[in-house]
Amino acid sequence: MSKQHLSVIIVPHTKTSTKTLCFTRRALKALAVAGVALGLVLAAVLVDYVRMNVIRGRYRALKAETVEQRVAIAKYERSISELQSTIAHFETYTKKLNVMAGLKSPEVLTAPAGIGGGEPDKQEPEAETDPGQAPLPSGPQIITPGTIQSLSQKALSIESNLSSLLSFFESDSLRLASTPSIMPVVGWMSSVFGHRNDPFTGAWTMHYGVDISTNIGNPIMATADGIVIKVQTDKYLGKNVTISHGNGFTTVYGHMSNFAVKAGQKVKRRDIIGYIGQTGKAAGPHVHYEVLRDGRRVDPRNYLLEE
Repeated sequence: MSKQHLSVIIVPHTKTSTKTLCFTRRALKALAVAGVALGLVLAAVLVDYVRMNVIRGRYRALKAETVEQRVAIAKYERSISELQSTIAHFETYTKKLNVMAGLKSPEVLTAPAGIGGGEPDKQEPEAETDPGQAPLPSGPQIITPGTIQSLSQKALSIESNLSSLLSFFESDSLRLASTPSIMPVVGWMSSVFGHRNDPFTGAWTMHYGVDISTNIGNPIMATADGIVIKVQTDKYLGKNVTISHGNGFTTVYGHMSNFAVKAGQKVKRRDIIGYIGQTGKAAGPHVHYEVLRDGRRVDPRNYLLEE
């Protein structure tokens, strides 16, 4: 029995002879299966193409959203860093107020070397310094919920401390007026309180004040109300003035070019007491400024609310 088959006759429009194509049933089934398979493959490719386009759209949207979130997070971190800096500043300020009011003992700070000259070392207890003078850590910081909580607690602590200080100073306004609290001159600190290499001998010595450099002849001011108790000249501080402020405070101003006060004279904060010079043991025009509390020389930076 002959195999069943399908014949396809092709009749061209030209005068050429016709062509006949014969397909067996098996060949037709194979072509049908191949066609269905090809259709399925094309459908799958089309579906995958559509799906990839959707994914690409979502990816672009997520990428744009991520960029926006990163910008927002960066702004948030900058704001937190600025807040940390502000709170650190207020912490230092309140520490100084506590020291000035005698409500909190300062800790020891090793200060870097400077350029001014001063009196030779004397036998006296370890000098006081302010923990608020220590440098803040630098570099990027990770902001966490704990960071926010810590800042909140510090802010509440500062608020409470400032309230106590306000009550203290309101009850004793004379103490505030007679407590050193400003820079004696407008200038820059060229040497700070602490051990350093002496600029003249190179020896490792204690510098018991701060040197504030500025132009020669600029005015030097009293840093608090008081009475001038010494107007003198010596080989170390040159022309220098000492003021007693009461409440255990005394200040010394050295290396003046000229005096503007006399011993026994009463002065107010910001009154001019002399002028910048380079007298005595001085490497350049500046004022050597000391603060003594109960006879003990302490770090003047503890008593500088304006720097």
